[in-house]
Amino acid sequence: MTLPRQDEDRAAGTAGRPVLRSAYQRSVAAYWDSEKDPVNIRLGDIDGLYHHHYGVGEYDPAVVAAPADSRDAAIIGELHRLETAQADLLLDHLGDIGPGDHLLDAGSGRGGTSFVAQARFDCQVDGVTISQAQVEFANAQARTRGVADRVRFHYRNMLDTGFGTGSRQGIWTNETTMYVDLYELYREFARLLSYGGRYVCVTGCSNDLTGGRSRAVSEIDARYNCNIHPRSEYFKALAAAGFVPINVIDLTAATIPYWELRAQSSVATGIEESFLTAYREGSFHYLLIAADSIGS
Repeated sequence: MTLPRQDEDRAAGTAGRPVLRSAYQRSVAAYWDSEKDPVNIRLGDIDGLYHHHYGVGEYDPAVVAAPADSRDAAIIGELHRLETAQADLLLDHLGDIGPGDHLLDAGSGRGGTSFVAQARFDCQVDGVTISQAQVEFANAQARTRGVADRVRFHYRNMLDTGFGTGSRQGIWTNETTMYVDLYELYREFARLLSYGGRYVCVTGCSNDLTGGRSRAVSEIDARYNCNIHPRSEYFKALAAAGFVPINVIDLTAATIPYWELRAQSSVATGIEESFLTAYREGSFHYLLIAADSIGS
């Protein structure tokens, strides 16, 4: 008997264990199963790359000065360019990846970064997410793009992927770590990566030096049903799992223009001011961390 894709993933990927392991995970899955935010959909409609992250780099001021009847479309196009630039920057830090390599996109959303990676490296990419709606959407995109034999999306938990030990040469999380326990996550990534394999993380994190989380950071948590980790927690959890950071880049200043531009667009959600306040006051940082696995 051939199982439906999601049931096959459940049986093969987690040895019969449920994908959703807690009430919190069920609430996160329900959020993303029903999410149809224009800031994710309209930007992705431009070229079929549907990102679930934010952008980096200066925006072209000409889009703000465009005629009124074309200004919003110009701004949306520029936001999408900045988000794709963020994905490119993340992949720049994966190291030497070739056509025979296998990568993991942990918390893959609608698949944007996975498709950018496959186009760049001509490799195999697996994405995992606990949103069945995202899995269906991303696999449909893979078929539309003609890469379903190279890019596959699975209804699995990034804490318990079921993929083979040492089977990955690279793993990334693109703004997804705030939904999981970092120590548990990095133990799983250490198992999956071959010796010397590379993990790259882009994430927002709270600033330990400012004490407890700020009001703006708490507002971001509430908006996305997440639990933003302190900056120090990333490095403690990475070290505990046998990861050695090779690059740490503070992208805070580089992401502020994206949020300033998004606040002027029709796809603004109302959370833009919380991000801008948190970044400007220093209570929130946007980091890229690249780390090599040397075993725990």
